[in-house]
Amino acid sequence: MANTAEAQFNESMPIYLQLMATIKHDIISGSLEPGAKIDSVRDLAVRFGVNPNTMQKALSELEREELLHAERTAGRFVTTNKLLIESIRYKEAKSITEGFIKQMKSLGYSEEEIIDFLPYTFKEEE
Repeated sequence: MANTAEAQFNESMPIYLQLMATIKHDIISGSLEPGAKIDSVRDLAVRFGVNPNTMQKALSELEREELLHAERTAGRFVTTNKLLIESIRYKEAKSITEGFIKQMKSLGYSEEEIIDFLPYTFKEEE
């Protein structure tokens, strides 16, 4: 999981939603593998510098979304449903891509120009 000593939170969005997004990102990016045990609420609250109740709410919501599941005495675990993880990953990638395209269009780029632009961006990274 993201090693965040004191997370920086955006004041315009509830903290539990930001915590959910961080943990969800760790799951869909593969940082937290399917079936991995999640740290305790208390440990996560300390790591992120939040109230345990806030962390509990985030984890409960992730359970509701079926990305996490609890086993009575063993703790919480990442789902082993790889199809669910891949589906959420795809939706997140689609959202990011749509945002990128919207921003590029706002700069005056056509769809063709955006497509032509991408290979140059990858070459600059090398």
